[in-house]
Amino acid sequence: MKKNDLSPEAFRFEGKMSLKQALPLGMQHVLAMFVGNLTPLLIITGACGLAGGEFADLRVTLLQNAMLVAGIVTLVQLYSIGPIGGKVPIIMGTSSGFIGVFSSVAASMGGGVLAYGAIMGASLIGGLFETVLGFFLKPLRKLLPSVVTGTVVLSIGLTLISVGINSFGGGNTAQDFGSVENLLLAIFVLVVILICKHSGSTFLNSSSILVGIICGYIAAFLMGLVLPTTALNAEGVAYTKAWVLNWNKVAEAKWFALPELMPVKPVFDMRAIAPVMIMFIVTAVETVGDISGVIMGGMDREATDTELSGGVICDGIGSSFAALFGVLPNTSFSQNVGLVSMTKVVNRFALATGGIFLILCGLVPKLGALVSIMPQSVLGGAAVMMFSSIVVSGIQLITREPLTPRSLSIVSVALGLGYGIGANNGILAHAPQMLSLVFGGSGIVPAALVAILLNLAIPKDENG
Repeated sequence: MKKNDLSPEAFRFEGKMSLKQALPLGMQHVLAMFVGNLTPLLIITGACGLAGGEFADLRVTLLQNAMLVAGIVTLVQLYSIGPIGGKVPIIMGTSSGFIGVFSSVAASMGGGVLAYGAIMGASLIGGLFETVLGFFLKPLRKLLPSVVTGTVVLSIGLTLISVGINSFGGGNTAQDFGSVENLLLAIFVLVVILICKHSGSTFLNSSSILVGIICGYIAAFLMGLVLPTTALNAEGVAYTKAWVLNWNKVAEAKWFALPELMPVKPVFDMRAIAPVMIMFIVTAVETVGDISGVIMGGMDREATDTELSGGVICDGIGSSFAALFGVLPNTSFSQNVGLVSMTKVVNRFALATGGIFLILCGLVPKLGALVSIMPQSVLGGAAVMMFSSIVVSGIQLITREPLTPRSLSIVSVALGLGYGIGANNGILAHAPQMLSLVFGGSGIVPAALVAILLNLAIPKDENG
């Protein structure tokens, strides 16, 4: 192995690595999930009307707390505290799966601090509920054989690919979405990643995402020197292009700030609790899928009962802990599952450096601001490859055992009907609101449910 190559310990969960090699590997995990960790909060605070004015400081506090909580819960997942934590190479962060439900809760309760407090109260109870599910996961695991978890992982990957493509074009809310600049920047990042991925250096191979993103920052900076940074929309109003780095955010951010406990007082309201409880069941299944995917993709084996149970318990406790800091539920990040599947780096210490950096971002807002200004197209260049790796992990799980007519039926119908409904949620426009909330958010939920039901309904025989 070359002198500058990556240590083989990087590919062992409990391997001993130097900080010099571990740090960039952990950093690329942070960069992969940073925007996704903050976006749900931005969306839900906006839905509750807490986006600006007198609530500007509250929003900053919540974003700061989101980074701190993600880092702490990640370390617990990696190292465990008793039964809490699966000791699996997973990065934890703010879940986007609840956005649909929380938006509806905000609308039904008229928004404001009261609605956000109700969301926190529901998250607190829902997290404890998921914790209980985690303790009983072993007897429930018969509902989740590799054909079911593989289908869930596959649907996670398929769902995220569209997210990655949106970022690839600069973010679908950007006024210059799909512009030549955004596309070329994303392609540049992807090409750099591919070059690193297939270089002779193991270290470059495993750090390819980080290198690609850093090169993306540099490219965006140089573009800002030679290209126009603003344009006019259809109404003739000037706007800043999506790929432009907003250094003002970094300059304005504080160097140090302590987190605030309970910035929003929890409110316990059944209008919020009922739908959120259902979503926590779905989150538990998704976490099982993520852990199964990361173990298969990174370690080439199936996850154990202890890993799955501890992972789900950490998911639940982490969500309740997050609610105490005014943060939305925490869960395993599928983006990072894709990164592990692509690089095969499962070293706990390397991922822990990412968790520690997140904690530092929560204490040093300026660090967080530096990462938060990343252009969406830079992230998109990396995301397309990462998310596709999740699809491959799902296929590996499904094909771990010989495909039979039974397993083919489960996968086909779960993806066709389940994922199809989630991806085209207009079909649920006339369904009861609860059904639309739970199944219309993404293809993951209905695909998981259909796969579980078919696994129970279709009898096993000698021929499969």
